[in-house]
Amino acid sequence: MTAIPSFTGDAHPYGGGDPYADYRTADFPFTQYADLADRRLGAGVIAANDEFFAQRENLLVPGRAEFDPEHFGHKGKIMDGWETRRRRGASAEHPWPAAEDHDWALVRLGAPGVIRGIVVDTAHFRGNYPQAVSVEGTCVEGSPAPEELLGDDVKWTTLVPRTAVGGHAANGFAVAVEQRFTHLRVNQHPDGGIARLRVYGEVVPDPAWLTVLGAFDVVALENGGQVEDASDRFYSPATHTIQPGRSRKMDDGWETRRRRDQGNDWIRYRLVAQSRIRAVEIDTAYLKGNSAGWASVSVKDGEDGEWREILSRTRLQPDTNHRFVLPEPAVGTHARVDIFPDGGISRLRLFGSLTDQGTTRLAARHQELGG
Repeated sequence: MTAIPSFTGDAHPYGGGDPYADYRTADFPFTQYADLADRRLGAGVIAANDEFFAQRENLLVPGRAEFDPEHFGHKGKIMDGWETRRRRGASAEHPWPAAEDHDWALVRLGAPGVIRGIVVDTAHFRGNYPQAVSVEGTCVEGSPAPEELLGDDVKWTTLVPRTAVGGHAANGFAVAVEQRFTHLRVNQHPDGGIARLRVYGEVVPDPAWLTVLGAFDVVALENGGQVEDASDRFYSPATHTIQPGRSRKMDDGWETRRRRDQGNDWIRYRLVAQSRIRAVEIDTAYLKGNSAGWASVSVKDGEDGEWREILSRTRLQPDTNHRFVLPEPAVGTHARVDIFPDGGISRLRLFGSLTDQGTTRLAARHQELGG
């Protein structure tokens, strides 16, 4: 496996110009997965012990952190992140924080799942970032209050041990714990600021909930669907196509660069489990002069199954939601949308239900992961 680059120490003080010019980052191997802490999935920072300088909710704001060198308030410099006050020791004889002193924030994941990697981003925190961070996870069903999560009966599992980090940097950590988590506790030692938190992994839904729903979107991210691969991610991630809700602007969908050959673009998905698909929805919302011209949808059953077309190549209209009822249900574990020749779609919905085999396998995995 590729080694995860690590950063430590202060960044240079801001000297003007582009604040990201000296930002330290890397390509982390786990960012192919969905962000389980995405606000669009329902994630939230539900509590923190301190947020004196900058509020905890900034941790999950979409997009990179912004920096305004002239933006000050009554409490000091206003930062786009979560920032706590400076910790002090117990007395004049020992004015320094104790080794165990730290600040914490509780994060509810938008969708429970297995975590493959975490990014603790300290962008613009150059001399006021934490010396080290650690992250723990737990699985508590329902909607527990912060005080319940902090109770002695809740078991927390270490995902990222206490590790030194760098200022103004994307600090990435691979996670190898094969377990389902619903909440995280993010610790900064002893204090400081974190701009953004990203939690990459695979959604593991509650089989009982999906069984009660009956018919649902079997490729939706929140239900356990995921993007396996795509021909092009030039303008926006393919994962956008299975996010909750309708697209709200052009870059909230999937758009490819302009092709200059005779090929076409595509996305390949893994469904939540083996499913019986009855209807297809392809939305091109906010894609007006750059929507796909035509699209087709195919499915296969199993990794070694043969692809079979369930929606033949069909003309698409810009900024339009297209709905298709299939003449007969299609059974499969994977799906693929092909667009011709290029362009984009904002959402793909595959409505159906789990087969008996799909229900059994999903329940088994849920149990194996501690759900």
